Formats: sequence, C-alpha cells, structure tokens
Amino acid sequence: MTFSIGVVGVGQFGGQFAHLFNLHPGVSKVYVVDERPERAAEAIEHYGLAGSVASFEDLLASDVDAVAIFTQRWTHGPLVERALRAGKHVYSAVPMAISEEEIARIIEAVRETRNVYMMGETSYYNPATVYARKQHAAGKFGRVFYTEGDYVHDMDLGFYDAYQYSGGERWKETASYPPMLYPTHAIGGVLGAVPTHAVSVSCVGVRDDRQDGVFDRDVSMFGNDFSNATALFELNDGGVMRTNEMRRVGYPSHIRESRFRFFGTEASFEQLAKVTVWQDKANVHDISEQMESRPSMSLDDPSLANVAPELRDAFVSGLAPVHDSERLPEEFRGAPNGHEGSHHFLVDDFVTAVNNRTLPAVNAWTAARFTLPGIVAHESALRGGERLIIRDFGDAPASL
Repeated sequence: MTFSIGVVGVGQFGGQFAHLFNLHPGVSKVYVVDERPERAAEAIEHYGLAGSVASFEDLLASDVDAVAIFTQRWTHGPLVERALRAGKHVYSAVPMAISEEEIARIIEAVRETRNVYMMGETSYYNPATVYARKQHAAGKFGRVFYTEGDYVHDMDLGFYDAYQYSGGERWKETASYPPMLYPTHAIGGVLGAVPTHAVSVSCVGVRDDRQDGVFDRDVSMFGNDFSNATALFELNDGGVMRTNEMRRVGYPSHIRESRFRFFGTEASFEQLAKVTVWQDKANVHDISEQMESRPSMSLDDPSLANVAPELRDAFVSGLAPVHDSERLPEEFRGAPNGHEGSHHFLVDDFVTAVNNRTLPAVNAWTAARFTLPGIVAHESALRGGERLIIRDFGDAPASL
C-alpha cells in the first residue's frame, strides 16, 4: 500500500522531511504548500516532488491522503484538528499544541475520525532514549526513581537565524517563544524510555537580561520574558523528573542539544555533551561510542574500510550504533538524517502507521503526555513556582 501526502511549510526543516517522504516506498506522491511560492518551487525541483498546492485550504479540499505540518510552533494545534476533520492522516512537528484545550480537541478528533495522528518527537529516537528504553525493558535499572531531560539550545547557536528566517521583519515578537512551551525534546526523551507520566509540576522561570528585544515582555507576542526555565515533575509511579529548557546557556548545543540522566536502584545512565556513561554498583562503563550518530556517507566511502560490517548501515544512514537500522527502507541509505539519527525513524513510523492503520509510538495520547506538562510548567512559572496538577488523557487505545 502507498498514500499521498502534502507537506505544509518547506523551509529549513519541512523540506528535509518532504525529501524523506518522497524516498519512502510507502508514499506514492509528495505535494508541498508554502506561503512563499518560491520555496515550494525550489523544493519541487530539488527533490523531484509531485507538485504544489496553493493553500492549506486547497490541500484539505484535495484528495491527498495525509498532511505533514511544519509551520510555526504555536500554530500546530488548530491546523492539526482541521486536517484530521477533513479526513487526512496527520504528521505534526513538535509541539503538539500550546494549550490543554487544543490538545483535548486533537485527541477527540483522532477518536472520532480514527485517522492516524503522530507528533514527530525526535527524542523518541535519540540514541540515549533508545539505549535507556532497552535497558529499562530488560530490567537493568531496577526501579527508576529519578530522571532528567534537558533541552539546552542557546539562542546564539542557530535560533536567531531560524527566527529571522521564519519571522520576517517582526521576528523578535516570535523569538520570545516561552521555553516551556517547547518541552517535548526534553520530556519525550525521558518518557520515551520510561513508561510513566507527569501528574504535577513546580517550575521556576529565569527572566532574561540581555536587553536585545528578544524575551522582552513588551515586544513578545506571548508576553514572555523567560529565557530559561527549570521544572520539577511528580510522576504517576512515584518517581521524579526534572526538566531544563534553556535558551541562554554556555553549552555547545551544536554538539548535543538534548541530554538525559536516569537513576535506578540498580544502575544509572548519565550524559554530557561528548560523554555518556552507564553505571552500576560496581563500575562505570563509557558507552559514548554507542551514542555517536554519524554523517551520512556512501557505502564505497574509503573511511568505511575498517568499520565492522554490522555497523556500516549506521554510518551510511547517519545513525548511531544503538539504532536498529535493519527496520528502515533501503531507500534511506545515504539519505540526509538529523537530530542524532531520528528523522529516518520518524518518517518510517508515520508511513507504517498510515499504511497499516495502526497507532504510531508517539500517537495523540503519548504526544499529550510529552507536551502538556510543559504547558502547565510555564503556568507554574508565571505563578512563582506554584505546584500545579497536570491533566492526563489516559493511555492510547489498543487500536484506531
């Protein structure tokens, strides 16, 4: 089986995914929609796509089977709901939405339409999360009682350029996006390994002091002046999760922007920018090499001559050794990848779910657990760290 898909927003990020959808054997045609026609035309020519559609409304009215949304992060919720109710399967970039109401409406739309919804959370396939998920499933941690997920991405390392690219002349109004409303890289990396969810939170926000018009409450369309925030979550299994969302930080986020720690009664896992260790009560094991995603390269690259055969697929596909490269389509070998090797898996997850009419790993119910805790955390920060209850929408159903 195959299906057609329309990619909405083909700027820096959406174009990469349009290319991967086009490569996947489970997709028949890829169309693009962008408010700047020249971007759409460039993507069509560069990736050999099927064509463009004039507007989002026209895409919903078309016979395209699925929609992939890569618009500004605060716009996702309403667009996703509209696409689902128009009869489309939906892939959405993170976050799922920016309010509890928007999340509830998406879940209700999925329940009523029985269409596939997936949030493209890269941290679910972050090598650290993949490794921790395997160790937890094998019982190696014992009881996991404390976890940390940090998204440490300094504004100076790419975000200024990204917001100017997407925001136009008034980009500073949007560059002040509240850090805790973009929580899924940090939270999803923890909850993607340990099957639990947050039930309450206390969060402290750090007000910005650079005075360059970014994170300025008077300029911000969100009324936000927090550039950093730290949240402490109570989990439903009695454990604790701490999350940092940092946009002003002396840290090499271009090396590793998401990092994680898991502490169990029998073993623990800790990660820095270039070092990752697994620890038990007897020793410390450096597993950094298993976390290293490699730039995509050709199979005949001379540098692969001395690489073990079982690791070559990872090198060719831009994956880490801990990744399961065998599950990916052959067409992805050598294709561009990103976010520590996650892009190939995200596309394959969505395509497989649509063609098999199954729930993807990061379905609407899971996406809510990755997203809503950050929304409530931001509200807690606005209230001076008041501890607030987090609604849970429950486990995903067994099938669509």
